Amino acid sequence: MTRKGKVADILSNALYNDNPELYQVGYIDFSKTREVPLGEFLKLSENFETIPASRIAYIKKENDILHCRSVRKKDPKI
Repeated sequence: MTRKGKVADILSNALYNDNPELYQVGYIDFSKTREVPLGEFLKLSENFETIPASRIAYIKKENDILHCRSVRKKDPKI
């Protein structure tokens, strides 16, 4: 049995067990984070072909953040 990632689990639950219109996806577009509804994100990403899951910054349902990508800051001493 393979393990599902957290993003895949959230998206699957949103699409098949909940109302996908309640979900917003924030994704990295060049140096900006853009926020779009889940349905629009799936159309834009063409099933993760043009926008991979690794560029998803956060997923939220209404005002609750369900997933937030951790950003590693570079050590200025290096």
